[in-house]
Amino acid sequence: MRFRPCIDIHNGKVKQIVGGSLRDTGDRAAENFVSEMDAAWYADFYQKDQVRGGHVILLNGADSPYFEATRAQAVNALRTYPGGLQIGGGIHDENAADYLDAGASHVIVTSFVFKNGQFHEENLERILRAVGKERLVLDLSCRKKDGNYYIVTDRWQKFTDVILTEATLDELAGSCSEFLIHAVDVEGKASGIEEELVAMLGGWHKIPITYAGGVGSYEDLDALERLGQGYLDVTVGSALDLFGGRLSYRKILEKYSERP
Repeated sequence: MRFRPCIDIHNGKVKQIVGGSLRDTGDRAAENFVSEMDAAWYADFYQKDQVRGGHVILLNGADSPYFEATRAQAVNALRTYPGGLQIGGGIHDENAADYLDAGASHVIVTSFVFKNGQFHEENLERILRAVGKERLVLDLSCRKKDGNYYIVTDRWQKFTDVILTEATLDELAGSCSEFLIHAVDVEGKASGIEEELVAMLGGWHKIPITYAGGVGSYEDLDALERLGQGYLDVTVGSALDLFGGRLSYRKILEKYSERP
């Protein structure tokens, strides 16, 4: 299990939010932390520690009045740490190359592929033609409904009709280099991981998966490593001291940065 850093940007600022609270209407979200530092500062910080594979996430829609400020922050982060960060949020076949040219190692895609609540294979093929499998990460972030985990889109606000299962992972694994999966119901709450989801993901280990959501203690990290069978990588957000939380970035980095 490896630690993967994050830079979440909302309304032009680096933040940690409660994921399920995000609303495009009014560009609202319940905030856990709003940084005085910009995204490039965090990118430089991660670069100095040679922590790779983190993700920059744009949390405003393209029609938001804050989008350009959020996008500028993201691009500056990519340029600060070329090749060290992935980027997601509003990525599609026509703009993906711009982010790769700015320094992103990979682009992260959800809503373009799972559009209007359904899986669109033709859009997956379009993004693959634009960037190639090796530079594509599919975000399969999910929320629980009727006993199943459904993939959600549009900044985690809209349910698709696609249930996240091992069969879903099998179907999509040949079209990307890795998966990013936020457990949205616990995202930003530091209240414990989604153990059922983690156990399912840990039993499937064909390509890398980064899990995010609910980590609030070192015991949560131990449980994630155990239930994920060591195959899942982890992102820690609101609970990290870097974002005002109580878990030590240095301690986590020391334990989880060098493991395969």
